[in-house]
Amino acid sequence: MQARWSGLGRNVQSNPRSPAPSDALTMGITSLSTSNPSTTSPLTHPVDRFEKEFDGVQDVFELQRNLNNCFAYDLVPSVEVLTAALKAARRVNDFPTAVRVFEGIKAKAETKEQYKQYLEALESLRLELGVPLREELYPEEQ
Repeated sequence: MQARWSGLGRNVQSNPRSPAPSDALTMGITSLSTSNPSTTSPLTHPVDRFEKEFDGVQDVFELQRNLNNCFAYDLVPSVEVLTAALKAARRVNDFPTAVRVFEGIKAKAETKEQYKQYLEALESLRLELGVPLREELYPEEQ
């Protein structure tokens, strides 16, 4: 049996595979869209979500949009997310953005020690990709 719901001036047919509205209230916070598991839901772990978004980056706009979203949180992004971001910057051949990733880490890190820990964790990738730090490019500004 397919129910018809009326809302906002239009009739909407329910999907027999999706839960009824009353069931959705008792299920707690879950994704109601079960028809397409490949879409990212807001409930997926942020690290997994951002890694997946950076892996799919095809141009500079997407890279910078994802970085803006990533750095919008109060926390410094994880090393895994930053690794994916740096690889995406290399894939779309965007050198300035790769350098700016490290500037973003420096701005977001609460202490100099935390910043140094991120640099140590990303050192091998940074050298592999040939991404210098701003401090290396402009030593007179320190």
